[in-house]
Amino acid sequence: MTDIKSIINSTSFLTDGGLETDFIFNKKIDLPHFAAFTLVENPKYIDTLANYYKEYMDIAKRNNTGFILESPTWRANPDWAYKLGYSKNDLINVNKTAIKQLKKLKESYKNDINTIFISGQLGPRGDGYQIDNAMSIDEAANYHSLQINAFNDAGTDFITAITMTYINEALGITKSAMAAKIPAVISFTVETDGHLPSGESIEEAIAKIDKITDSYPLYYMINCAHPTHFIDKLENNAEWKSRIQGIRANASCKSHAELDESTELDTGDIIDLGQWHSKLKSQLPKLSVYGGCCGTDASHVNSICQHVIN
Repeated sequence: MTDIKSIINSTSFLTDGGLETDFIFNKKIDLPHFAAFTLVENPKYIDTLANYYKEYMDIAKRNNTGFILESPTWRANPDWAYKLGYSKNDLINVNKTAIKQLKKLKESYKNDINTIFISGQLGPRGDGYQIDNAMSIDEAANYHSLQINAFNDAGTDFITAITMTYINEALGITKSAMAAKIPAVISFTVETDGHLPSGESIEEAIAKIDKITDSYPLYYMINCAHPTHFIDKLENNAEWKSRIQGIRANASCKSHAELDESTELDTGDIIDLGQWHSKLKSQLPKLSVYGGCCGTDASHVNSICQHVIN
């Protein structure tokens, strides 16, 4: 873990953008329940997935940054998988296969990008924007252990919990990662007021998880929100801000509720999004990981890169 942390502290990394919205709206690929992991074992889409990542990796190659390959497994946890007809063994296998495919992609870029990490991506048990049935810390740890153990068995560098909506689920994931002895990254989403959907603050979330786990997460991120939703929460010199090292922002300034009701993709202002990341970089002393979320594609990440990579 120390080596990964020191490397991420010493250089800039790019990752991908809004895979699900890109595939649904731009590539016209149906993703029931927003589940991209269903494409992993479908021969029709294996090359589509690989080419999706290559577009971002080529940006990293041109700009001499590192790259984090995030598996397309945001929905590959039991509740969502079972809705799609996956058994427990099916689910374990698809998570492992996703990592195996990323390893092949990493190998193909080994001479082009100096450092490539493979991250096993987890999403929330419930909806990405709302909390229907909040779990206890232990319940969350147990629930997410299947996916975390599959990633660990597949030789993933670390896991990344994306779009966390409340502290206990993120803390449970962290504890499950600790038990599996695999490094973890925790990423929270926020509403337009800069607070988690639970009403908890980013500062409170980071402080609680770090206190209970002895600062186990490699770092924290914010995703699935536009910079205008949370930048005012960062305008101070508090030490906790140094734990935020990644941003995967939405293209749109709209709220989660508005995006949920949208029938068309809001790609926002690409140049403006890059400029907002320049402002974020000035507020977050250790910001080093840049990607996108809903509504973004490679053009957004390229703009962000042009504004933050020296």
